[in-house]
Amino acid sequence: MYLGIDVGGTKTLMAVFSEEGQILKEHKFPTSPNYKSFLKDLSAALKEIQDYKITVCCCALPALIDRQRGIGITFGNLKWQNVPAKDDLKDLLQGADIFLESDSNLAGLHESLVFKSQYHKVLYITIGTGIGDAVVVDGQLDEAYLDSEGGQMVLSRGGKLTKWEDFASGRAIVERFGKKAADIDDPSIWKLYASDLAQGLATLIAPFQPDVVIIGGGVGAHFAKYGAFLNEELKKYQNNMVTMPPVIQARKPEEAVIYGCYDFIRLRQGYGGQVRQNA
Repeated sequence: MYLGIDVGGTKTLMAVFSEEGQILKEHKFPTSPNYKSFLKDLSAALKEIQDYKITVCCCALPALIDRQRGIGITFGNLKWQNVPAKDDLKDLLQGADIFLESDSNLAGLHESLVFKSQYHKVLYITIGTGIGDAVVVDGQLDEAYLDSEGGQMVLSRGGKLTKWEDFASGRAIVERFGKKAADIDDPSIWKLYASDLAQGLATLIAPFQPDVVIIGGGVGAHFAKYGAFLNEELKKYQNNMVTMPPVIQARKPEEAVIYGCYDFIRLRQGYGGQVRQNA
């Protein structure tokens, strides 16, 4: 059996997968801001799946990762620093192989595989509290961009240099409009938001030249409210050197990370190729 662990800023989701990709068991628990407390909670949560023999685990971290040493270096919305996540998971899951990867890369991997027959090069953007990204080519994570942080791009806004995620993330939506994305139905608000989102997207599209941009995450779940505005807005950035690709909604905007854990394991176990990254 395979185990996926999606560590989020506020909650952690575990899912046991069969080798065929069917979810057999799910369990959620709050993510403690203290790493040692998190490990205790994780240990307790693993008792919920003790009837399943876990042979491989992929853990998604919202962090910059030292993949060779299995360390989560620094985290976007958690105050954890330099945590030995791989060794700790080995202690908790005795005998299981352990893989670590960033949550945005895993989500991007899953969505790229969904659309693999249609698109060669995918730029995946996940929009939640912050903004993350992934670049996937022919169903493989591009090792040159494993640690890319598109949300941290500094752009000009109102005469000031501002990080993209500070004015286009889900957190920024709440700060600007006083409502969560789920509670906004006013087209005029979404049109303003699409303009903010397009500024950063156009900046990423120019160097990456993807065949498609896929939007996921909590704000991605509401793509129908702003997708048309966004695609129209991006046309303003098109020129004879840069063609704007279609921007579409993720098939599983809020579940792609956990399914990406399964996909990552399959690739690393030798099914359908290898993920292009350091071991």
